[in-house]
Parts: sequence; structure tokens; C-alpha cells
Amino acid sequence: MTPHAEPDPQAGAAVKAADRAHVFHSWSAQGLIDPLAVAGAEGSYFWDYDGNRYLDFTSGLVYTNIGYQHPAVVAAIQEQAGRLATFAPAFAVDVRSEAARLIAERTPGDLDKIFFTNGGAEAVENAVRMARLHTGRAKVLSAYRSYHGATSTAINLTGDPRRWASDSASAGVVHFWAPFLYRSPFYATTEAEECARALTHLEDTIAFEGPGTVAAIILETVPGTAGIMTPPPGYLAGVREICDRYGIVFILDEVMAGFGRTGKWFAAEHFDVVPDLVTFAKGVNSGYVPLGGVAISAEIAATFDKRPYPGGLTYSGHPLACAAACATIRVMEDEQVVEHAARIGETVLGPGLRELAERHPSVGEVRGLGAFWALDLVRNRETREPLVPYNAAGEANAPMAAFGAACKKNGLWPFINMNRTHAVPACNISEAEAKEGLAALDAALAVADEHVA
Repeated sequence: MTPHAEPDPQAGAAVKAADRAHVFHSWSAQGLIDPLAVAGAEGSYFWDYDGNRYLDFTSGLVYTNIGYQHPAVVAAIQEQAGRLATFAPAFAVDVRSEAARLIAERTPGDLDKIFFTNGGAEAVENAVRMARLHTGRAKVLSAYRSYHGATSTAINLTGDPRRWASDSASAGVVHFWAPFLYRSPFYATTEAEECARALTHLEDTIAFEGPGTVAAIILETVPGTAGIMTPPPGYLAGVREICDRYGIVFILDEVMAGFGRTGKWFAAEHFDVVPDLVTFAKGVNSGYVPLGGVAISAEIAATFDKRPYPGGLTYSGHPLACAAACATIRVMEDEQVVEHAARIGETVLGPGLRELAERHPSVGEVRGLGAFWALDLVRNRETREPLVPYNAAGEANAPMAAFGAACKKNGLWPFINMNRTHAVPACNISEAEAKEGLAALDAALAVADEHVA
């Protein structure tokens, strides 16, 4: 695949100049960034105005689950725009109803009612609101090493440094340690120990906070940006049991892990657990038009049968977004994208990343499933010292910056967070493309190896 137009550096410079003059970028010191001007994208690739092509191992922000510019989804958006481009959320609209039906058919258990939002953070905000209203309680427990969004409640729930600047310390949020054997906070040596000790820690936290004050526990089914730490067998079932015992609502955040990313429609399927609420976004329509939502259990939905739900959004269930969702889900069915993600993880990405780990001393651990993988990069495998310090910036982050530059030099756009690089390509990436990405990682890890003690 090659760019569809001849290189045009002058046009790229104009795009960059307009961006720098007027666009305020998220999570950035505005004067210190140099965003790439993108000329186009298709499938697993995008390219700039200089003609450089990149294999996208980030899937945008882990949302282009069927790749860029899938013709069926583009056509569905165009058709919907010509028929009914927008309509207020209080009305029954065919494409909105159909999107809700298709999503509900794939959610676990009886999560058959769908509340639509514009994205994942708003989904989390509304899930927590539902839980608080349903229980009449205020506190919500969430894990360190998590990310739930950048809106007010969602950022307080988040367990990584992006929370710090906005943490009000009064949002009714209590953080706890979820299991992560490689960097265990419980001094565990086996998955079974880690699971048991993490559940004991969670139950102790609830006991000291007061079970009758806790509305919900929210967890990313498989934490994403925080490091793709697949929970040990039995952990999510244990959380479910604790929630049932104390009347606590169990929320699973599947904004990143859902819609095929882990090789299942929802990651909860891997663990045979049914939460009370599921939040989703990103892969539901491959990010073609902003859409998120909450899948709601029958019990919680019934809370609002006679009692108005005090929440809503102007663009809830926007027809263009719902048309994109319907088309994306049908593409994933017709092209067996979910099954492909599972297969590419088992036969190419997983084995390939583990083979890289055998040859590169900078790789401490490989974790993941489906099209959802992380490499934990270290200075020392024995001590597991991260390649860069927690939340490093500037010179302290130089080893990871050098690794990232090497990836881009080799035509790979990497997903880097702290001392990790994630392999999160489109769920329908071909075997040849996946191997191309692994080869680029191989070359870049040689740069990371230079910083191993």
C-alpha cells in the first residue's frame, strides 16, 4: 500500500502551521510539541505529506479496530448523512435502535439496555451516576494503574499521573491495588497468590471504608494504557462475589478492551463474569464518528422505570455515529474480525513478541492477548528496574524517546507509555503486516538494549 497522492511538503507545512496557530492539543505543553501532519490513512497504515508511510501499532488511540477507511463503514456514514444526518435523542430513530440492538446482542448476561454517550469518559461518568443512584451510596473504588477518562469523575477514578493535576480529593473515590504479578504490591510469587492477596486487599479496603458506603467498584477488564495486565484466573469472579455480598455495583470498563480487541466481543467473556454495567466506546465503530455508551443490567435499568434518570447528552445516539456502529459490527461479523484478532494474537503477535524478549535484554515481560499486547522494558531483568523512572520526562525519559524514534525511523508508529511499548494494531491486521511490525520492533529494541545495565 502506498500513499494515494504525490508527496506535497508545502501542503504539509501549511497544515502544520494552521495547527500550531489554532489547535490546542490534549495532554501537552503546547510550545513543546511537533505534531505530524497526516495526509491520509487506509487499513493499518497512515502517511504524511513527505510520503513517509507508517504501520500504525497504536490503532489511533486503540480504537481503529477494523483499520482506517473501511469502505463499508464510510458508505454507511455517507448513506445515513443523506437520509437523516442528525436527530434529537428523545426520539426513536431506526439506526439508533438498531445500534443498541446489535450491541446488546453481544454484551454479557442481561446487559440489554444501552445508554449512548459521545465517548468513553462520558460513559464512565454515567455508569458511576447510575450506580450511585441505584444504591443510594457515594463511594466508588477504582484501581491504581488504571485510566477511565479525563472528565471530572472519570479523572478522579483514574489511577495514573494524569489524575494528579485535577484530583479534587473529594469526589468519593478510593483507590486500591489490583493484581499485577510482575510488579506485585503483595509480594506474591504465583498467579494464585497474587489473586488471593489482591482479593483480600480489596475486601480489607471495603471493610475499612464501610461496605454500606460503597456504591461501585470499577475495573478495566484488561487495563489498557496502564500496561495490559491480564487479571489472574479467578480475580474478576472474586470481585463479582464481593460485590454481590455487599450490594455493590460491579462496573467493567471495556472502552479499550471491548469489541474484538482481546479476541472476544467483550473481554469479560475470557473470565466468565457478568458485571452490572459495562462502559464502551472506541472499537464500537472503530472511532469513525465519536460514540460511547453504557450497557445496563435489567436490575439497574428497572431503577429508572418510574424514576427519571438525571442525565443526558445533546448528541446521545447520534445517527451518524450509530450508522458507523451498525456497519462496524456487521463488518466484524462478516469478516470474522474478532476471531482473527484471537488467532493473530495466538499465532503471530504473542509468539513473535516472546521471541523478541528472548533476544533483547531490555524486555522484562511480554503480556497480552488478541491484538492487545505490551512489552515491559527494563534496565535490569533481575531487579525489574524500569527502563525509565515512573512518569519520567525530559532527559530521564531519553531511553524511551530513543526507542520511539527508532520505531518511526523503521516505519512503525509505536504506542509508548512510561517504560512500556504496546503492540495494539488494528484487529484485522494481516499476518504479513504484523510480522512487518515485529521486525521494526526488533530493530528498535536494539536501541533500548543500549540502556540495559
